[in-house]
Amino acid sequence: MTIHRREFLMGTAAFAAVASAPGQALAQAGASPFRPKPEGWRRFDIVTRLEVKPQGETRAWIPLPSVHEAEWSRPMGNLWTTNATRAAIHRDPKSNAEFLRVEWAASEAAPVVEVQSRFASRDRAIDLSKPGQARPLSAGARKYYTSATALLPTDGIVKETAEKITAGATTDMQKAQRLYDWVVENTARNGQTRGCGVGDIASMLKSGNLTGKCADLNALYVGLARASGLPARDVYGLRVAPSKFGYKSLGTGSDTITRAQHCRAEVHLAGFGWVPVDPADVRKVVLEEPPGNLALNNDMVVSARKGLFGSWEGNWLAYNDGHDIVLPGAKGPTLDFLMYPQAETVAGRLDCLDPDNFRYTIKVTELAT
Repeated sequence: MTIHRREFLMGTAAFAAVASAPGQALAQAGASPFRPKPEGWRRFDIVTRLEVKPQGETRAWIPLPSVHEAEWSRPMGNLWTTNATRAAIHRDPKSNAEFLRVEWAASEAAPVVEVQSRFASRDRAIDLSKPGQARPLSAGARKYYTSATALLPTDGIVKETAEKITAGATTDMQKAQRLYDWVVENTARNGQTRGCGVGDIASMLKSGNLTGKCADLNALYVGLARASGLPARDVYGLRVAPSKFGYKSLGTGSDTITRAQHCRAEVHLAGFGWVPVDPADVRKVVLEEPPGNLALNNDMVVSARKGLFGSWEGNWLAYNDGHDIVLPGAKGPTLDFLMYPQAETVAGRLDCLDPDNFRYTIKVTELAT
């Protein structure tokens, strides 16, 4: 689906006219209203196993849970076994993204590493009806989360688009909501996109092709928010369990989650702190929820759309919110983001989006509370 620039500023009146409480269609689909609530914690173990085909000296970098948020994300430690000559946890100095760096000698015939990470998570829900006592961002954090990255420019067409969308908005909340509605109404999930997408938002806007997956669509929200002066961030992670609300598209189907990567987004609003948003998952519901290609006024879409501005479900692991990550010891390029295991041999960087040939698997176990 290609969306031309002259068409991009669709209004939100149509949504307002059809939005209503989820009705009979939700029950018929075996789902319930999408209303996450921060209640009990859930604990999970994920095991990431890499078996790299050796070609001289080999290196790998495996993302670890490194988002510490008292209300919804608690990393609980990592263990690993390997036949490598070196293995140690490293932290990106800008974003604090953590990863295990592993190195094998050229003489190793069968490089392997297995990493077990334990973490706890729970649902989030921000009461947007009135501001609370959320701590404001420091000047340094505000600057960091409104800055451009390699694929998230905040000038040019990104700023021009953001200004058109938010014209007339008088509060940060209004700007954040308008940007969310615009991304929901003007983008589309493309099932043919490799992995979770790239997130080159300027190219998306220039071409008018506003399709992709979560790393494209949520990056578009984050870039537009930053260009509007709103601190915002992508949070890169992994789905680890089915949706308890019955949405088949918003959870996992087995304990093998090798291809279950998903990035979410947050915007920081005065009085509310970090507010979870996920317009990409609204578009995922539209495309993938049976029978597929649902209308925006479908009950399941309406419910998800309302819930995914201000809340999200805790069936998900948050790795980090890093951009432009330099992997220590790497010969390959800087990473736009770290959500997949990475590895290099003398032949170069392996394709992290091809786990069968890269040879890595990720499995999850939910632990009893």
